[in-house]
Amino acid sequence: MPFSATNRKGTINGIVFVAIFAAAATMISDIAFIRSLGISPLVIGIVMGIFYANTLHNNTPAEWSGGITFSGKKILRFAIVFYGFRITFQQIAEVGIEGFMVSLIMLSTTFILGSWAGFKLFKMEKDTSMLISSGASVCGAAAVLATEPVLKAEEHKTAIAVSMVVLFGTISMFLYPVLYTAIIEPATGFFHMSPKEFGIYVGGTIHEVAQVVAVPASVPGAPADMANSAVIVKMTRVIMIAPMLIILGIYLSYSSKKTGAVSGPVKLVIPWFAVYFVAMAGFNSLQLVPQNIVDVINEIDTFLLTMAMTALGMGTRFAKFKGLGLAPVYTAGLLFIWLLVGGFVVTKWVMATF
Repeated sequence: MPFSATNRKGTINGIVFVAIFAAAATMISDIAFIRSLGISPLVIGIVMGIFYANTLHNNTPAEWSGGITFSGKKILRFAIVFYGFRITFQQIAEVGIEGFMVSLIMLSTTFILGSWAGFKLFKMEKDTSMLISSGASVCGAAAVLATEPVLKAEEHKTAIAVSMVVLFGTISMFLYPVLYTAIIEPATGFFHMSPKEFGIYVGGTIHEVAQVVAVPASVPGAPADMANSAVIVKMTRVIMIAPMLIILGIYLSYSSKKTGAVSGPVKLVIPWFAVYFVAMAGFNSLQLVPQNIVDVINEIDTFLLTMAMTALGMGTRFAKFKGLGLAPVYTAGLLFIWLLVGGFVVTKWVMATF
């Protein structure tokens, strides 16, 4: 037990150690240049954690490992629950049925395509395939973190998925504004999108929340309608992580029973933190907490997520990556193309149909 009488001190020291790294990551993310790139402290935290794991790890007391593990597991679940304070059901209602349908279609198709392609097409094991798919289909690094406990995946697999999300999400962040100004805005017919349409397209297809915010900000003279639509659709995708994880837990339970890995009655694994996340979003929708307090909660929550990501990086050794080859890149690249091209077609179809 991490907080037993014999382990308590080491656990607390490990948590503080991770918190120091997370604080450094937060300060780095506040540098103007880093902020302009849309790089979140979560990403910086995992990079710092991986650097530590492959350089200075042997100099850390072994008894601190319990605190590092606690940060990557327990603190993570707590932070995911409070992520619900970033969303209200009123925001989701504002964007209408079009935004909801784009979110639903892109999330489900991206997750299914990535899970199949990674495992069947590129011969990667299932956990990494699903982790990469969850990051691409929902909300980047935070989705990978939320999916990891359901899969009970090893830390290095999660790190691989996060790195893929960062790579292709960053490419998207720079590519979309160029596509809009050079092709989409001046085009006529099928290839033209209104600012609201483009916002829905951005929110429905780009990986990270920060990257979604950055795209309309990078479009010269972009109206508020574009930014608002992008963020609201993205938040709709974020909240869909809860039903996705519940369905995934049920699927994994039945798969284990079918393959004989589990005997006896099927035990449904419900990720309760995902249920609590939706409940927290529902509570936030009542607007009982003043906005300035919500802002503070979100700042603390981002720090806790950064701690979890840093702890994840601290458990990642490059030696564990051997044998995977370029399969993660191929999988994430295929999903990037689907989000970019398929997402455009889906957005145009939804806007014309609903």
